[in-house]
Amino acid sequence: MNKDEILAALQKEVEGYNKIVATKEGDWIVKGFIDIYKQIYTISVDTKVVSKVIELLLIPALEKFAYENDLDLVLPPQQNFYPDLTFISRDTGEKFTVDIKSTVKDNKNRIKSMTLGAFTGYFRTRDSTKNATYPYGEYSAHLVLGVIYSQIDKKPDEKAIYSVDELEQIESVIKDFQFFVQPKYKIASATPGSGNTKNIGSVKSITKLINGQGIFASLGEEVYDNYWMFYLTKDMAKEIGIERPYTDLKSYLEYKQVGIDVLEKNKQQILKFQEEELKEEIETEEIGNEE
Repeated sequence: MNKDEILAALQKEVEGYNKIVATKEGDWIVKGFIDIYKQIYTISVDTKVVSKVIELLLIPALEKFAYENDLDLVLPPQQNFYPDLTFISRDTGEKFTVDIKSTVKDNKNRIKSMTLGAFTGYFRTRDSTKNATYPYGEYSAHLVLGVIYSQIDKKPDEKAIYSVDELEQIESVIKDFQFFVQPKYKIASATPGSGNTKNIGSVKSITKLINGQGIFASLGEEVYDNYWMFYLTKDMAKEIGIERPYTDLKSYLEYKQVGIDVLEKNKQQILKFQEEELKEEIETEEIGNEE
């Protein structure tokens, strides 16, 4: 299975995931947490809590998906390692990341926010296993399994405790799920996820998320990689004592254009240097052979 095939298979797979997480009415099937005394505590609307529970609900289905498609599913060895899931093809050995990202609808066709992982660390040092299950550079594709949902208007009473018999009385804290799978670069924006953080932000249009129509979708993954590998926040630039080379795609274009202009202006000199270096290498090699 190659990267195009796993993308298509996962996009087909998530079409049925509403049945896993929601009732026929569209409400979340999770009502709270239960203890050994069969007391139910309502679940928080905290997005980190919701995201983790959604991930736990989906893992069995993704394990089944792996089995049916001759893939091995590898979970991260530690919390906060990249990615959430690794699929490895049993036929080719190719590795594919799947990060499960959930977010709240802001209005009919926008989300509030979504971050797509760090643009430092393993993203830049692509042969490192620090905070990564496998080195970033070993993966053939970096995919996002996105979950978009709505929150209920009324905040749940987090002090309330229910019995199992009262389960039907507990209102779901989220509802109306939408699932999508896209390559990470196709839904990335050109700004960090929030403020001065070192996380890549996503586009906020739900239509663009579902269809993979972010700014880098047409520019390509190579431009996405280059842009984010050398992106500096204010603090990062200040720490090394330089001006930020670019802050958005417009200034990135200008920054890259300056380099191209300099290279074009000195093209003949560069070619001359290249010829001289090559000649020196050959001469050094011949001297070494004579000795």
